[in-house]
Amino acid sequence: MPSPIKVIVVGAGSRGETYSDYSFAHPERLQVVGIADPRPFARKKLQERHSVPEENVFDDWHCVAEREKFADAVFICTPDRLHKDPAVVLARKGYHILLEKPMAVTLEDCTEIAETCIQSGVVLMVCHVLQYDPFIRKIKVLIDSGAIGDVIHIQHFEPVGFYHFAHSFVRGNWRNEAESSFALLAKSCHDLDLIQHWAGGRRCIKISSFGSLSHFRKEKKPSGAASRCLDCSVETDCAYSAKKIYLDRVKKGWVRWPVSVVCSSSIPDIESVTEALKTGPYGRCVYECDNDVCSNQVVNMEFEGGLTASFTMVAFTEEICQRKTSIHGSKGELTYDGQEINVFDFLTQKSTKHKVDMNVPGSFSKGGHGVADYHLVDTFITALLSGNPLLIQSGPKETLASHRLVFEAERSRLENRVVMCETYND
Repeated sequence: MPSPIKVIVVGAGSRGETYSDYSFAHPERLQVVGIADPRPFARKKLQERHSVPEENVFDDWHCVAEREKFADAVFICTPDRLHKDPAVVLARKGYHILLEKPMAVTLEDCTEIAETCIQSGVVLMVCHVLQYDPFIRKIKVLIDSGAIGDVIHIQHFEPVGFYHFAHSFVRGNWRNEAESSFALLAKSCHDLDLIQHWAGGRRCIKISSFGSLSHFRKEKKPSGAASRCLDCSVETDCAYSAKKIYLDRVKKGWVRWPVSVVCSSSIPDIESVTEALKTGPYGRCVYECDNDVCSNQVVNMEFEGGLTASFTMVAFTEEICQRKTSIHGSKGELTYDGQEINVFDFLTQKSTKHKVDMNVPGSFSKGGHGVADYHLVDTFITALLSGNPLLIQSGPKETLASHRLVFEAERSRLENRVVMCETYND
């Protein structure tokens, strides 16, 4: 048996904790040996969880870079704007890189990360977690097998979820472009990456996009509403009340996301969540935040060979991130509703339903995209143990190409025009 892959977690938040939990399912394949995070509580929590020695725990990733290389890989799960520097520096040190999406917040930085990893001879895997979802993989297999013939049109929809958007993109870390990135990059680079993946190597030649920030604006604030939900006399009539989203959940014993995000320096309970809502960002009125990212956006694309694709992201939905996809081919139609895949054959006029194995070990099976999280980390570790980076579907070239689509789409939205995509020689 080969030795386990030794990993340093840079960024001990929700994503860093989730990915490193793979070591509990497979201690023979992954060992967490270092942690870097400026937040004492998050750092200590992950240190105790993985029994990391004190000398390998840091409040700054630069301390990792200053040390002799003491692991095989790093999981970079820092905020969006803090991806590029650790990725570039640690790749040059010879660490393989698992990088949370988006790669970075500018195309120039994305390009530098990809080129550095290629030149340094290290594996780069970007966490386009949806590509590792068993259903998404099955869709690709069906397309490649010719189940629907030539792909003519792809229609893909992302329902963000009304309280998810309020949590993450109005009150939370991704609310403000200057502090994080624009919504299409932060939330939906997954989705344009999937569309490119399903397009099967055909290049996007032109793209257009429209979108705006709707509803979560100061002029929409209800009469009599306070600046904070706990002080608000009309809170009971507000679907976006922080009391409903966080405090009511913790009273019922729910301490996972989104409640787990609210208390940055303590375990969430009624007292700590109440205090956080009184003083912290998650207790603010959604109509008085400094948010400026789009709540709804559409993207239209034309690929080589006449393939067209459309993508819609909208905040105002009951379902949370349960993507829905229709792929229309010359011989049939494939639909996916987040639960099963259905293929309708034009010749036989019969439908075939496809299910996949969603069983994974440990806590990864608990909702969200946990199953895909497991397969993502499993693929990364397998690629390193086997020395076969071709196992990785979201490597530097593929991911750089799909990020370009995101930046071109946003350019179209801002400039209010159709953008002709450039030809790159990667």
